[in-house]
Amino acid sequence: MRMSVIGCGYLGAVHAAAMASIGHEVVGIDVDSRKIDSLSKGEAPFFEPGLQEILTAGIESGNLTFTTDMSAAQGAQVHFIGVGTPQQAGGYAADLTYVNAAVDGLLPYLSEGDIVAGKSTVPVGTAAGLAPRIEATGATLVWNPEFLREGWAVQDTIDPDRLVAGVPAGPEGERAADILREVYHPSVAKNTPFIVTDRPTAELVKVAANAFLATKISFINAMAEIAEVTGADVTQLADAIGHDARIGRRFLGAGIGFGGGCLPKDIRAFSARAEELGKGESVAFLREIDAINLRRRDRAVELVVEAFGGSVFKKNVTVLGAAFKPHSDDIRDSPALDVAVRLHGLGAWVTITDPAAIENARRIHPQLNYVEDRDEALRDADAVIVVTEWDEYRRQLPPEHASTLTEGRIIVDGRNCLDPAAWRAAGWTYYGMGRP
Repeated sequence: MRMSVIGCGYLGAVHAAAMASIGHEVVGIDVDSRKIDSLSKGEAPFFEPGLQEILTAGIESGNLTFTTDMSAAQGAQVHFIGVGTPQQAGGYAADLTYVNAAVDGLLPYLSEGDIVAGKSTVPVGTAAGLAPRIEATGATLVWNPEFLREGWAVQDTIDPDRLVAGVPAGPEGERAADILREVYHPSVAKNTPFIVTDRPTAELVKVAANAFLATKISFINAMAEIAEVTGADVTQLADAIGHDARIGRRFLGAGIGFGGGCLPKDIRAFSARAEELGKGESVAFLREIDAINLRRRDRAVELVVEAFGGSVFKKNVTVLGAAFKPHSDDIRDSPALDVAVRLHGLGAWVTITDPAAIENARRIHPQLNYVEDRDEALRDADAVIVVTEWDEYRRQLPPEHASTLTEGRIIVDGRNCLDPAAWRAAGWTYYGMGRP
């Protein structure tokens, strides 16, 4: 099938390459000429495991091309919209500028029977506003939300755990759903759940999923706050309640909280949209979820300061991690960088290391010190704080080895991903999040 993908950022580039890898003929379109030049050369513009391989293969096969020319979308049967929906400046609501611009640019090149599939995360009701313009061309608008996890985005696109198609009522919607089944034929053939809904439900699925995940993470972080004043251990608490099948252990890892380009802005946009709908009280709890999340960053900084007796001035602090999560170079709303910047502001000499995100971090925060080699970054540190749970830090850094690199013996575990007993046995003073 021939298809276009409008927007070649994180979502769009992965989607375009993944669709080409399963046999479709795909053109990716974006207004950013530097991004398009990079992709056209087969160079992934960001770090995502597996992307480089399928990007190169798609270009070499001829199934995948990139351009800045929107007219290249003409003749495609399906057009995916995968542009960003950032938080509005000065507010919580989603900024739909890029979605509206993508639709406006695409309209002249739509034909009777085309499918326009929205993948961007948008406030519920967005599709209803876009549909009349698209349907005036004879095309059909559907909403096909993405459920990508950064670090596993290629896998999640090629082999998703579910597919959702929000379609209009009647034969037009049935036809659109059938076409999407063809688009995702390998997954459908494997009996991956293919859920057909109306468009508002499909829009809500994505934001509701993110709101639930954020709630679960902030819940256990709220329990960590209680544990810290009672002497309880939040990791043991999570293990105990996680055995309840109704609750489950996943996403009950207390630490410095979530970040990135999705969860924080999506729960804020959901709150803003609920207010617009006159139902702000229905999701009022999301404001507290956000507040709990941000407080955990405060607590991580407090632990470092407390470890030094009240001041980090002129102390050498090594920060392990810059990306908001492992297997990614994404630093958007990164708790790791937030903690590093705050420590720097308190007078510490901060050294950051990360397997993938150093260059992105350096562009935004050039005032910090960056070292690519983990061991070199640890050398002569007065304290170490783990803020991104890369395997290089949680599994491949024995405390005995760390002891050979520095006489500093303070380790702050911002992700509760280390073995406290092992670090203490090696002579380190260990501080966890919600752990005695």
